[in-house]
Amino acid sequence: MPVFTGLSVRQFRRLVRIVAGRGGEQTGTGRRWGLSPADRVLLIAVYYRTDLTLRQVALLFGVSKSAPHRVVDHLAPLLALAPAGKRHGPDTVLIVDGTLVPTHDRKVTAPSKNYRYSVNMQVVIDANTRLVVAVGRPVPGNHNDCTAFRDWGADNACRGANVMADGGYQGNQQVIMPYRRPREGGGLLTWQVEPNTVHKKVRARVEHAFAHMKWWNILRNCRRKRHGVHYATSGIALMRNLAMAG
Repeated sequence: MPVFTGLSVRQFRRLVRIVAGRGGEQTGTGRRWGLSPADRVLLIAVYYRTDLTLRQVALLFGVSKSAPHRVVDHLAPLLALAPAGKRHGPDTVLIVDGTLVPTHDRKVTAPSKNYRYSVNMQVVIDANTRLVVAVGRPVPGNHNDCTAFRDWGADNACRGANVMADGGYQGNQQVIMPYRRPREGGGLLTWQVEPNTVHKKVRARVEHAFAHMKWWNILRNCRRKRHGVHYATSGIALMRNLAMAG
């Protein structure tokens, strides 16, 4: 189980309880699931981790070809990271950055600097706990980070907090960015060097988060359509948070 989820048995049981509490249990008199709730959550984790086709996942779990489609369609939204529901305090420091996720759905993608059709996914983490606090809606991969940050409504996710970002968010007054070299040439002033060094070390934590999240191979080549890439990224963020929280 830890191979596919990165979670201990206790953490995985907590994940199953979260999904069940959001409506993942069998209800009503409709068609019964052939897999237990834990197996259905594990199926999605295996799918996200390996990026196998759903037909291949069906063979692994010994179910019909259509069953994994129904499981993912039903549970993926329930596995997503819950949006921040409260205003952050003035002492809270968040870090935002974007990552490109190659995606097959051409309706939401665009040719990007990684030479593939991708979406720009904005992710916000807490600088202290390093947990993901928000995952943005996908925007075409040719949108820069500043535009993507604005378009997915980060103001709501980050309101009240201090937000750190790299130089790609130039022009956004809400975020704290490093000092830039003057356009006319020359280097940084002496008093600007140390703050930039501290900023770089702290902001690197979001890069570490991306490296950990892309341990799930679906973020290297997402086949899901419409909201699928958002649900995948957000679900992976939830599993990562559970793993880090212990």
